Amino acid sequence: MPSAKTIAIIGAGPVGLAAAAHALERGLEPRVLEAGPAAGQAVREWSHVRMFSPWRYNVDSASERLLQRMGWTGPDPERHPTGAELLERYLEPLATRTALRDRITTNARVTSIARAGFDKVTSQGREHAPFEIRYRNGNGDGEGVVHAEAVIDASGTWSIPRPAGANGLEAIGEADHHDRIAYRMPDVLGSARPRYAGKTVAVLGAGHSAIGTIIDLKQLQHEHPDTRIIWLLRSENPEKSFGGGANDQLAARGELGQAFARIVRAGGIQVETRFRLGRISRSNDKRLKLAAGLEAPSRHVLADELIVATGFRPDLSFLRELRITLDPALECPPALAPLIDPNLHSCGTVRPHGAAELAQPEPGFYIAGMKSYGRAPTFLMMTGYEQVRSIVAEIAGDREAARRVELVLPETGVCSGSTGGQQSIACCGGPPTVDASACCKADESAKAAGRAGCGCA
Repeated sequence: MPSAKTIAIIGAGPVGLAAAAHALERGLEPRVLEAGPAAGQAVREWSHVRMFSPWRYNVDSASERLLQRMGWTGPDPERHPTGAELLERYLEPLATRTALRDRITTNARVTSIARAGFDKVTSQGREHAPFEIRYRNGNGDGEGVVHAEAVIDASGTWSIPRPAGANGLEAIGEADHHDRIAYRMPDVLGSARPRYAGKTVAVLGAGHSAIGTIIDLKQLQHEHPDTRIIWLLRSENPEKSFGGGANDQLAARGELGQAFARIVRAGGIQVETRFRLGRISRSNDKRLKLAAGLEAPSRHVLADELIVATGFRPDLSFLRELRITLDPALECPPALAPLIDPNLHSCGTVRPHGAAELAQPEPGFYIAGMKSYGRAPTFLMMTGYEQVRSIVAEIAGDREAARRVELVLPETGVCSGSTGGQQSIACCGGPPTVDASACCKADESAKAAGRAGCGCA
C-alpha cells in the first residue's frame, strides 16, 4: 500500500483525538468523524465519575505538544480528574483551539466503510483503492462521504452496553421494563438522585462501574436511610472485585477496591452471588421481580430499580464490507485476545501493543482504543494512546517507531487465574516487578523457566 496521506479516524474521544494529533505530527491529514454533537461525547455521559488514573496517564504526548503550542498549561499530573475535568481541561481545548478543530466533523455517525469501487469479495487491486467512509449527518443534511488511504476505528463501545441476561441476550422481559432499568453508571449522587433515593436498588455487575455505583449508592443511603442496595453477582466470589489494594500502582483504583471491600464485609449491602439473571417481571406491588433463571418458581429478588453495569460490546455493523478478523469470543483483533481474555486472567495489566497486534487483513485498517478490546474489560486510556502512536507511525512508513514500545503501564497488583478449578485472588506470586508484561512475580519466573504461569498471560 502506498504511504497514506489522509487518515479517516472514527470517533473524537481521547484516543481518536490522540490519533489525529500523531497524524498531524507526521505530516498526514486526519479527518475525524464524531457521531455526537461535540468531541468527547461519551465522556460527557460519565462526566460525574472520578478517574482512578491521574492526569499524567490521561494526556497523550502528541496532543500535549499540540496544546502547548497555543499556550496550554497542563493540570497537576498527580491529580485525579473527573470526566468533566478531562473534557474541560484537555479534550475541549484540544478539539477546538488547536489545528485539529478544522479536521473534526461532528454529528457524523459512520454507517459503512468499504474500498472505493470494490465489494468485500473482489480481490484484484483492492489494496490500492482508497477507503470510502459514509456517514449520516445528524443535522439532517443527508449522507456524507470521506475518502482516505487509511482508517483508524476508535469509536469505542459506550453506545452498546451489554444487556442484563446471563446468556448475553436480554433477560426475558428486559425490554418491557426499560423505565426501571439504567445502564452504564448513572449519576446517583447528582442528576439521578431523585430516582434512587429511598428506593431498593439492584446493581448487576462486578467491574469498576458496578462497584463505583454501589459506593455512591452507599453514600446516598447515609443521606436517605430508606435506600436499600442489592448487589447481583454472577460469580460465587465477591472478593474478585476487590482488586489489588495497596499493591495496585494506580492508588485510586486500589483504594476504590478497598473501600468497596469494607462496605461488603460490613454487611451494608445485600449480596446475591451466583445470580444469573434470566427473567424480569413485576411483582404484585409493582416492583421489579428479578429472577435467576427462566423457569418458575426460581430464586428471585425484588427491587424498585435495576442498574446494569455488565460491560459493553463493539459496534461491528458498519464494517461488514471490510475484510477483518476478530477473536470469536471477545470480538477483538486475534493477536490481542490472549493478552486480555478474562477467561485466562483478570490482571488489568496488558503489555503495550500497537500496529503489529492490531493489523487486519484489510491493509490500512485498524481498530484502536476501547473498541480494540471488543468485549473484554480493563482497558486503560494510556493503552489506547500507545496503540495509535504505533499505528500512525506504521501508516507513515516508520516501522521502527511502530514496533518500539514507548509506554510502561502501572501494575494492578492482582492476578485472578484458574488454578486447579479454584480462583486465586490477589497476586499469586507477590507484588509485581518492573516488567509490565506480567502482573505477578510467579508469572515472570515461570516465563523465564519456559513454564506456564499461574494465570496471568
